[in-house]
Amino acid sequence: MKRVIQHIKHLVNTRTNSIVVRGSALSQLPIIENAFIVVENGIIQAYGTMHELTVDHMSGAEVIDAAGSSVLPCWCDSHTHLVFAASREDEFVHKINGLTYAEIAAKGGGILNSARKIAQSTEDELYLQAMTRLNELMKLGTGAIEIKSGYGLNTDNELKMLRVIKRIKETAPIPVKASFLGAHTYPLEFRENHEGYIDQIINEMLPIIADEQLADYIDVFCEEGFFSVAETQRICEAGIAYGLKPKIHANQLNASGGVELGVKLGAISVDHLETMNDSAISALSQSVTIGTLLPTAAFFLRMPYQPARTLINANAALALASDFNPGSSPSGNMNFVVALSCIQMKMLPEEAINAATINGAFAMELANEVGSITIGKRANLIFTHPIPSLAYMPYAFGSNLIQKVMINGQFI
Repeated sequence: MKRVIQHIKHLVNTRTNSIVVRGSALSQLPIIENAFIVVENGIIQAYGTMHELTVDHMSGAEVIDAAGSSVLPCWCDSHTHLVFAASREDEFVHKINGLTYAEIAAKGGGILNSARKIAQSTEDELYLQAMTRLNELMKLGTGAIEIKSGYGLNTDNELKMLRVIKRIKETAPIPVKASFLGAHTYPLEFRENHEGYIDQIINEMLPIIADEQLADYIDVFCEEGFFSVAETQRICEAGIAYGLKPKIHANQLNASGGVELGVKLGAISVDHLETMNDSAISALSQSVTIGTLLPTAAFFLRMPYQPARTLINANAALALASDFNPGSSPSGNMNFVVALSCIQMKMLPEEAINAATINGAFAMELANEVGSITIGKRANLIFTHPIPSLAYMPYAFGSNLIQKVMINGQFI
């Protein structure tokens, strides 16, 4: 089917060539006003100003009047934990009542709580729950997503999660990337035997993951009290040997050295970055590794936000993602992520939109498919209600400004 969408108020992030946007270039968001776009068989075929719309563009096409909507590429959410078995609002109340993470964990909460629920769930149950969440996120404008394991914490249950993610990848209408995060925390039985669990990851889990092609990336929570820099390096290098590219949970609670290690290993991204020192900033700014900021996790945990302005001024490449998970960021709404980045991290609207679209696509190695309005890419598009300007989107953070979403050229 061929469609021509005309009278678009703002056609946002139009790019001939896709490149990672960094430093001062992050604020440069190419926009065409009073525009049209041609979509055929789910792919962007042409776009331009209304003055450039020709008879050839219109030939054989269904014509849709955007009626002053702004059109953006869908959000590219490069860091989520979408597959989980149950919410954890009881822990949310415990936090309000003043309990610490350690006290909640002692009550059986935290990551180990999610791990118990995963163990009690079937693959079919997990798949149906995750697809329900994914369908909701697509309606909120997410058009590509990465999903991590990490609530299994043993061979059987990590594989269960990854098989669910593979099934989502095979059936979802948007691009999906899978990350193996067996090194999320240490299971109780390995708290005093780190070597035993690392051996299980490397010698039990990874061979099966590689054989069944269950993951694209290997991820590790590199943090004090979790996995040290040396342990993270061992696990990542083992994953690399099986063809998995590294991503690292880095510098969330402490300047752990995870950023520097990620850069050293050529990680696709290092994610979180709430706690950055000069060494980490310098390493990231001089690398091709993308720094993925997760402001809704900082918001939910009442932590200091990531130093976005410092990183931008240092010429780092930044992406924004939701960290959707039941414990520390129970929302995958990328519209709120963009708004929070402007409100609390002082990112310009243009910077936040670039970070949540084209750079998010690069953080999943999907920039040839999504992330910008580019001929040959998927027509995964957000149509806003009429708005006075793009800045209105993060400004009016409490309003649903999405009128409709197009995935592969079809409205959902």
